[in-house]
Amino acid sequence: MPANKRIAILPGDGIGIDVTREAVKVLEVLREKHDLPFEINHFDYGAERYLKDDTTMPEAQVEDFRNNYDAVYIGALGDPRVPDMAHARDILLGLRFKLDLFVNYRPVKLTDVNLCPLKNKSEEDIDFVVFRENTEGLYVGMGGIFKKGTPDEIATQEDVNTRKGVERIIRYAFEYAKEKGRTKVTMSDKSNALRFGHDLWQRVFAEVGAEYPEIEKEHFYVDALTMQMIKRPEQFEVIVTCNMFGDIVTDLGAQLQGGLGLAASGNINPNGTSMFEPVHGSAPKYAGKNIANPLAAILTLGLMLDYLGYPQHNLSIEHAVQQAIKTKNATKDLGGELGTVQVGDYICNNVV
Repeated sequence: MPANKRIAILPGDGIGIDVTREAVKVLEVLREKHDLPFEINHFDYGAERYLKDDTTMPEAQVEDFRNNYDAVYIGALGDPRVPDMAHARDILLGLRFKLDLFVNYRPVKLTDVNLCPLKNKSEEDIDFVVFRENTEGLYVGMGGIFKKGTPDEIATQEDVNTRKGVERIIRYAFEYAKEKGRTKVTMSDKSNALRFGHDLWQRVFAEVGAEYPEIEKEHFYVDALTMQMIKRPEQFEVIVTCNMFGDIVTDLGAQLQGGLGLAASGNINPNGTSMFEPVHGSAPKYAGKNIANPLAAILTLGLMLDYLGYPQHNLSIEHAVQQAIKTKNATKDLGGELGTVQVGDYICNNVV
């Protein structure tokens, strides 16, 4: 019997709680049906906990996740009662940085042609992945404000790129392409304007790419990349880019596949604990009303199962989600009439 896989569940805020509940329901069905060696533990970090006792993400808990868990599944964070989103920042970005989750993995895969905003594009045309560097760039929080609130105010924000950080995300993209039989890797930057950090990206991409002669190498400035994603998305297989551009490009990709309600993501440390989250917001005004679309949360569960060594169950989830959409067993945003719980039930009844 394989060793137990320990999974931490953080439900999030708002609709994050609603849709995470459905994803966990699917996980428990698969665990029971296939006798999977999963230990599932729930944690209450989120806005309610923060408002009660100011707890965001204790250092001891980060160490517990690092040393004792294989994966963390986290729901959307955000609550208007915490206007500065201190809890969301400390939990989400804190785990990304402290667990060194340097790979942000975003598959972009169209499940139904009717959901695509582009004309004359099929499911075969939109099927690529984006790897976003997840621990450097403009998101490291280096900078400051001088003379705040005065006419002479100055704000700086540092864009930090290290050789180690750039090389490991680019290498991860090439290794993924090699493993999955993809034939092309596209790197995107803005080296024509951002000279220093993106010169580093250019050089490392060329050096690492030379180790993979069987894979085609391609480069786009990020503005050209976004135009091509709209014009001819079928040309892309694997895209790798920096933190800021990856944040933008992946949301564009999500829209191509049918919106954020179908966008799954993984925050991966290949040698440690990884974290998985749907990328939509917490939408507090819709919480508890049984109307939120849980499919992104369920697809994110599939990514986690794939990472844990169960790709067949990820494929089963993808197939069940595709059937839910095509048969209108979905929420209103996808053309159906079901509620959150009923969509979760449909997936539970159709995974194999």
